[in-house]
Amino acid sequence: MGIVVNQSIKNTLVTYLGFGIGAINVLFLYTSFLSDEYFGLVGYLLSTANIMMPLMAFGVHNTIIKFYSSFKTKQSQNSFLTLMLFLPLLVIIPFGLIGYFAFSFISSWLAGDNIIVADYVWLIYITAISFAYFEVFYAWSKVQMQTVFGNFMKEVFHRVCTTILLLLLYADYLTVDQFINCIVGAYILRLVVMKLYAFSLRFPKLKFGRIPNLNAILKYTTLIIIAGSVANVILEIDKFMINRYEAIENVAYYGVAIYIATVIGVPYRSMHQIVNPLTAKLLNEKNKTELKILYKKSSLTLFIISAFIFLIIILNINELYKLINENYVDGLIVVFIIGITKLLDSLLGNNNAILFNSDYYRMVLVLGVLLAVLTVVLNIVFIPIYGINGAAFATFIAILFYNISKIMFVYVKFRMLPFSVNTVKVIVLLLVGLGVFYFWDFPFHPIVNIALKSTLITISYGALVYTLNLSDDISTLLNKIFRIYKK
Repeated sequence: MGIVVNQSIKNTLVTYLGFGIGAINVLFLYTSFLSDEYFGLVGYLLSTANIMMPLMAFGVHNTIIKFYSSFKTKQSQNSFLTLMLFLPLLVIIPFGLIGYFAFSFISSWLAGDNIIVADYVWLIYITAISFAYFEVFYAWSKVQMQTVFGNFMKEVFHRVCTTILLLLLYADYLTVDQFINCIVGAYILRLVVMKLYAFSLRFPKLKFGRIPNLNAILKYTTLIIIAGSVANVILEIDKFMINRYEAIENVAYYGVAIYIATVIGVPYRSMHQIVNPLTAKLLNEKNKTELKILYKKSSLTLFIISAFIFLIIILNINELYKLINENYVDGLIVVFIIGITKLLDSLLGNNNAILFNSDYYRMVLVLGVLLAVLTVVLNIVFIPIYGINGAAFATFIAILFYNISKIMFVYVKFRMLPFSVNTVKVIVLLLVGLGVFYFWDFPFHPIVNIALKSTLITISYGALVYTLNLSDDISTLLNKIFRIYKK
């Protein structure tokens, strides 16, 4: 777990830096400098591009991670990486031609009743390509066991660009139309930088030689497109469908709430960057003992950290919404529902990495497709009745069933569960924290209240986790911090 903890900590710090900058953008700059309608438009464009991303990438970003470590010679690795560079074009080029000749129909369908969307539909295609090839080059660096810079580009770079662009918009150096185009330009620039970094780690030597196990690779990458699409559909379809049933500004209100709740999932995202290639390596080596240890440790560590963040957010949410534009307060319930969803995700540990890098990805694909359909159906049912809260309910129910299915599948096939006695202790600690602090408010300014309550939660939660020794990895890390502090 040494390399996991080391890079996970770095990735977590980088990711939270990105989320901190993003919080300023989403909670304050966007809501102040851009109308609700155009903010909703930006959220809709990016969410739709994210839905398309796995298809545009042709599953290559997952395929690189699964198969790279199975190639032992430079020649076979070069042939494999050459194939990975060109495979996405098999989808990108045909989609571009279809979009060109059927643009009017596609733009009208995507816009629905929100006509403002129609003029910007072409940006979805460009953004999706940028997302896709960014993930390809990020995977390229991951298999070299270098994840921190890529994580910086994924979490921080585009948010800094967005901050600059929002300030330029506020200063009237950009029109709204130019601002939206420049947002897409920032993602293109991010792709270029990531490509240069990936090639600095291992420069591609184009080789179109014979690739061992080619049929298995092509079969995997074709099926994993659907698996990746399923995951993104579950995560992003709610914003897409809100546009179909509600005014587009509701996408902005929902997006702010989702952003706040997503902070709970940052440790999961950070650890996944390094755990994914490590899990693939253990599976390729058939090392089930180490895999079981990694499964339990990753689950417990993620759950402890995510539970802490959940407490900080939920126990301060009322004060936080006092600082945001009052139009956005309708998303308060969404924060709570999606927050629980992210907390449940953390319990899975490296479950996703086990499934997507094992020979059982086909069954997960079937489950994923069924759950993606369930998500769409639930959104169709709930959004017209409950609005943005209905979208949150739909996401929670779908992901709950999806996670239970994945945990049970890994148990059946690998005889492993991620839970331990300490998992139960963390749940009790979480419930006690909610009970003690939720109704405890100070009669001060919201910022002061948030700071005071967060300090109390941090001290009490951290002390109990350390005293009870709930996680060896976290206790070891805290001991190192204490030693540094004493010096």
